Amino acid sequence: MSDNHISEKKIALYPGSFDPITNGHLDVLERASRMFDEVVIAVLKHPDKKSFLDVENRVKLIKEAIKNMDNVFVDSFDGLTVEYAKRIGAKFLIRGLRTISDFEYEVQLCQTNQVIAPDIDTVFLSTKPQHNFISSSIVRELSNHKTDISKFVPENVVKYLQDDIRKVSK
Repeated sequence: MSDNHISEKKIALYPGSFDPITNGHLDVLERASRMFDEVVIAVLKHPDKKSFLDVENRVKLIKEAIKNMDNVFVDSFDGLTVEYAKRIGAKFLIRGLRTISDFEYEVQLCQTNQVIAPDIDTVFLSTKPQHNFISSSIVRELSNHKTDISKFVPENVVKYLQDDIRKVSK
């Protein structure tokens, strides 16, 4: 490699609803942060979808949970993921896989993205086995029933949801 070769920064986008972020998400994110120069974890705004937490709170909770990851940044966006990836200069999309059904859906999405944006690659990272069953929807259900979720989400999310339940209960 010549001295005048300038290597391009490898930027990856990890998009999702993260409603709320789970330990499985953080597992995937932590491993992605070792593979890329920068990772942007971005909360997708679904204007038609009823969310458990609003976008601002999801972003805030993620920022708190990743404060020790120096090359990870948090944002939110709407529209097509590949269009947002282009805007931030990301050439890679990170997608976490837990189950076979995740794989089927994600491959279909990946192939669609390849047609729309052939210069952006998708990287699939399987969650560690201890996180395979964790999903945001399970966490929401358990939280709504005041069940301990501390094994499934970061500590700051547990505290936020417990405080939120206390406010609603008053």
